[in-house]
Amino acid sequence: MNALLKSMRLRTLPLSLAGVVCGGFLALDRHGGSRWTLALVMLTACALQVLSNLSNEMGDHLSGVDGEGREGPNYSMSEGGLTVRQMWIAINVMVVVCAASGLAMLLCSFQFSIFNIQFIGLLLLGAAAIWAATHYTLGRNPYGYHGWGDLFVFLFFGLVSVLGSYLVVAHTLDFTGRLLAPAVGTGLLSVAVLNVNNIRDMATDRGLRRTVPLRIGGRAARWYQTLLVVLGYGCFLVGSGSWWPVATAAFFGWHLYIVWHGEGRRLDPALPLLVLSTFATAILYVI
Repeated sequence: MNALLKSMRLRTLPLSLAGVVCGGFLALDRHGGSRWTLALVMLTACALQVLSNLSNEMGDHLSGVDGEGREGPNYSMSEGGLTVRQMWIAINVMVVVCAASGLAMLLCSFQFSIFNIQFIGLLLLGAAAIWAATHYTLGRNPYGYHGWGDLFVFLFFGLVSVLGSYLVVAHTLDFTGRLLAPAVGTGLLSVAVLNVNNIRDMATDRGLRRTVPLRIGGRAARWYQTLLVVLGYGCFLVGSGSWWPVATAAFFGWHLYIVWHGEGRRLDPALPLLVLSTFATAILYVI
C-alpha cells in the first residue's frame, strides 16, 4: 500500500484542483448550481491526476527513462515496490474510477437528462481526458516523448479544467476576462510545472525523449520558464477583481530564483513550491 501511495504522488493533487476550483466556484457565484456537482468535479480531477501519475511512472519504467542516474525522485517501480503487473492493475482500476466519477458528475449535473448535447459533449471530453492521462508516456507513440506535453497540459489543466468545470456546474459559458484569465493562467503555470521537471531531467532524458528543454537548451528553457510563470501569474492579477492574488507573488519569485540557480536535483524544491503557489493563487482568485 505504501508503494502504491508513493506512485500516486498525492502531492500533485493541488495542481489538478487549481483549475476546477476557479471554474467551479466562479460558476456557483454567477449562476448557482449544485455543490454536490462541484464536489464530484473535484473528485474526478483528482482521479485523473492519480491516473496520469501512475501511467507516467509505468511509461517511464518501460521505456527506461526511470532508470539509474535519474535526477528526479525514485518511485515504487524503480525501487521494486510495485511490479509491472501490479501497476497495470492499478492503472486499470483508476481508469474505471475516473469513468465512474466522471459519469456520476455528469448525471448529477444534468439530473439524469442524458439526451442532451452538452451531456454528450462533456462525456466525449471526459473520454479524451482519460486518453490524455494515460498516453503521456504510455502507448505506442506517447505524446510526452515527442514534445507535445506542453500543449496537452495547457489544454487539459488550463482551458478544459476551468471552462469545463464552469460548464458542468453552470450549464453555460461566459467568455469574459474573469473566466478566461484563470483558464489561461492555470494552463501556463501547469506547463511551467512540467517544464521545470523537464529541465531537471535533461541529462537522463537525452536520447529517450524530445522535451522542450532538450530542443531549445537549458538557458532558453529557463527563459521559457520565466515567461510561463510571469504570464500565468499575470493572468490571475489582471483577471482578479481584488488584490488577494498579490499575496503569492514572493513565492513565484522564489521559484524562479531556484530555477535560475539550480541544476539537476537542486531543482526539486521548485516543483512543490510552484504547485502550491498555483493552488493558493487560484483560491485567492475566487475569494
